[in-house]
Amino acid sequence: MIREDQFIPHLIVNDGKAALKFYKEVFDAEEGDSMMEPNGTRLMHGEIVLEGHKLFLSDEFSEKEGGTCRMPQTLGGTSVRITLETSNADAIVERAVARGARVIMPLQDMFWGARYGKIRDPFGHEWGINQQLQERSAEETEAAAAEFFANRQE
Repeated sequence: MIREDQFIPHLIVNDGKAALKFYKEVFDAEEGDSMMEPNGTRLMHGEIVLEGHKLFLSDEFSEKEGGTCRMPQTLGGTSVRITLETSNADAIVERAVARGARVIMPLQDMFWGARYGKIRDPFGHEWGINQQLQERSAEETEAAAAEFFANRQE
C-alpha cells in the first residue's frame, strides 16, 4: 500500500537508472513509476517505494531544460542528510557499501538509544541509518548525551 506522504524527498543524481537500482537493492524497496527523457538518456522521474513511502529521483537537467535542482557533484557536496529508520542498520550499511557507498560515520550505539551511522551513497547523497534499540525518556536521553559528550572530550 502506498501512503499519501506529506513530504516526498526528491534526489537529483548523476545516473538515474543506476540510482534506482542502488536504492531498490540497498533499501529492499520496490520500484514505482519512472520516465526517461524522450531520447532515453536521462531519468526525468523515478520512484522507489519503501514500506509504502515514496522517494523521487531524477537526473540533473540544466535550467534551460527546466531543471532547478542540482546533484551533489555540481554543488560540491550536499546540504541534506536523509535519515532512514530501519530494523537492521547493519544489513543496510553492508548492502550499501557492497554497492559503492562509503561509510562516513561507523554504526555505533548512541545516547538516544539507537544504533546509528552515516553513509554517502555513490550519487553523493548522505544518509543517516538509525535503528532504534530502546525508547528513552527526555531525561534519560539528556543524561546519556551529557555522558557521551563528556567522554568524547577526554
